[in-house]
Amino acid sequence: MHHSPHDPCVRVRGAREHNLRGVDVDVPRDVLAVFTGVSGSGKSSLAFGTIYAEAQRRYFESVAPYARRLIHQVGAPKVGEITGLPPAVSLQQRRAAPTSRSSVGTVTNLSNSLRMLFSRAGEYPPGAERLDSDAFSPNTAAGACPRCHGLGQVHDTSEELLVPDDSLSVREGAIAAWPGAWQGKNLRDILDALGYDVDVPWRGLPAEQRHWILFTDEQPVVTVRPVRDAERIQRPYQGTYMSARRYVLKTFADTKSPTLRAKAERFLTSAPCAGCGGSRLRPEAMAVTVGGRTIAELASLPLTSLARLLDGESETARVLTEDLKSRIAPVVELGLGYLSLDRATPTLSAGELQRLRLATQLRSGLFGVVYVLDEPSAGLHPADTEALLTVLARLKAAGNSVFVVEHHLEVVRGADWLVDVGPGAGEHGGRVLYSGPPAELASVEESATAAFLFDEAPGPPREVREPRGWLKVGPVTRHNLREVTAAFPLGAFTAVTGVSGSGKSTLIGELTQELEGVDRLVRVDQKPIGRTPRSNLATYTGLFDVVRKVFAATDEARARGYGVGRFSFNVAGGRCETCQGEGFVSVELLFLPSTYAPCPDCGGARYNPDTLRVTYRGRSIAEVLDLTVEAAAEFFADVPAAARSLGTLLDVGLGYLSLGQPATELSGGEAQRIKLASELQRGRRGHTLYLLDEPTTGLHPADVEVLMDRLHGLVDDGHTVVVVEHDMTVVAAADWVIDLGPGGGDRGGRVVAAGPPQRVAEAEGSATAPYLARVLP
Repeated sequence: MHHSPHDPCVRVRGAREHNLRGVDVDVPRDVLAVFTGVSGSGKSSLAFGTIYAEAQRRYFESVAPYARRLIHQVGAPKVGEITGLPPAVSLQQRRAAPTSRSSVGTVTNLSNSLRMLFSRAGEYPPGAERLDSDAFSPNTAAGACPRCHGLGQVHDTSEELLVPDDSLSVREGAIAAWPGAWQGKNLRDILDALGYDVDVPWRGLPAEQRHWILFTDEQPVVTVRPVRDAERIQRPYQGTYMSARRYVLKTFADTKSPTLRAKAERFLTSAPCAGCGGSRLRPEAMAVTVGGRTIAELASLPLTSLARLLDGESETARVLTEDLKSRIAPVVELGLGYLSLDRATPTLSAGELQRLRLATQLRSGLFGVVYVLDEPSAGLHPADTEALLTVLARLKAAGNSVFVVEHHLEVVRGADWLVDVGPGAGEHGGRVLYSGPPAELASVEESATAAFLFDEAPGPPREVREPRGWLKVGPVTRHNLREVTAAFPLGAFTAVTGVSGSGKSTLIGELTQELEGVDRLVRVDQKPIGRTPRSNLATYTGLFDVVRKVFAATDEARARGYGVGRFSFNVAGGRCETCQGEGFVSVELLFLPSTYAPCPDCGGARYNPDTLRVTYRGRSIAEVLDLTVEAAAEFFADVPAAARSLGTLLDVGLGYLSLGQPATELSGGEAQRIKLASELQRGRRGHTLYLLDEPTTGLHPADVEVLMDRLHGLVDDGHTVVVVEHDMTVVAAADWVIDLGPGGGDRGGRVVAAGPPQRVAEAEGSATAPYLARVLP
């Protein structure tokens, strides 16, 4: 079949990525095309795993091999062929490892423009020489405050933190900050060798000795003669002393382990740096002003206020301020005007981060490109979704194709073209049910999307539950909340609403275990459940322990003398040693980026042949890890511990995931639902308060119904559920709504309305009210 060079469509033939079953689909170019389907149906595999991955692969083919090594590449997708494919830009909701030095200003490149303005057009003190723009950045040696190295905070510790119980002796573990096991014993032995008394209670030591042990910067080396054990002879060795303060600061700064870092943090206090007052910059940079303000003062303002203040006197200043304003405009348009340039990236939600990247793309002026977006409406209030549609229309009008993976019905209705994948998830999905204009999807009976897209009638009214009592919070003054008080009903379902940046997450962050009326608090967030491919669904929920016990109890395993440890791919013994139980090996190629290939010895099974010979009901441990939750629930139906765990995963709509799916491949919404499932499978004693931040993110309306049944079930069992939510169907089914606003940032931070959904829907001045009223009967 011959295509003209100007093919109006992207044509995919034989896509087999993940669960796609040899999919053929044509998507027109220069349109807003939305990919829909239930969670796990394969829509991301088609949009990102196939179309975007192939566009990226072709681009890399054209790059010099030497340069290719420096770029992180995705592998070639499993697809027959794709024609008519222009270059692609991906805006995913992946969380890059956030650092404390990354901020709104660095993500949007706005900081560069502001630094240029100060360097070229700032007001300098008399006689001061002009500074390069680098001197206004806390992330460069030229600009960073020498005392805190540009972090704005200094960490230190105190005797009270390092030694919480001064009745203990050093040998009994008085210095809580010291490491455990051999390393801690080594430090005690060194102190002993240095002549300090390690057996008297800490408070019995002279003050100068206590100070030296905890705070000295000296690192004396001594010969340690360990006490002889009858079992083993230990030879003398040279030991180096390190004070408790030095150990804690070093661990905090250098460790790659989140657990060790968190432990070190318990012994530290952080205070604004006295050298720069928290501004992170050298005094020379802080002496330069624009309009009477320092760069740190301007960077701390909300972007809407910053744009109003920028005025250029000289020609140079005018050019630079106009450039800055034009860069700020798309960020404000996407409803993010409440953010300041110095706001750290780790404190942003995934949706905020994606919209910042989107705003940056609007300025880039590219055309003829396919933009592939991953749920850009995540974390957006319905009022902000309209602004998002305007922005997507602008990208399209500039001559681009916009391909969006999306569940939000307003965005789906705004599409020119729909690709509906399904009908179910995992092995029940992977087919394109429909590809065409949205209106004609109504005739596709199999489609789960059609049922929700065209049925706009509100559901039947719900009986509002009577609260058993109230949790009082406040007055809270934090971020943009100013002396806010709120009351949450106990034994009820509460939804906290408001536009992005109105203070919702800050408010529910105030709900703690210490409040009267809370026996147990469970916070279910969207942080990843593990940082490496070794962590997966089965290991996180504890299901893997049950499965390993089942295998160890088989006759074959007993005959061979295999214990439970034999069936773990994380320890030597049962795992394949070639790949150390990873299932794949890194292949170093000269001049090319190293790629991953299935392990040549185990073929990706992760175990050695002897372990794989042990089977349970005809399946090896590797084959069991390949099962989906749904298939595993049938397979382990008569193993109570496994059946309970799998049942809760099915209840939260995760039946399509495989047991061995690496944690690194799960979306934020999936990670949140796995945490919820592992929480649900514990025997619940006493009253529990469940806090969920946007639990419906990444969920198709059909999956939202399943999840809501579970959450309402918890409330019926006597627990309390509080969710931050933008999905109005969820809010309409709540017992109590707390609406924050009226705007974001400094225009928000107040409780605009509180009460049952019907009452909030009638509230004056609430951005949520009109949207809530639409879905209420």
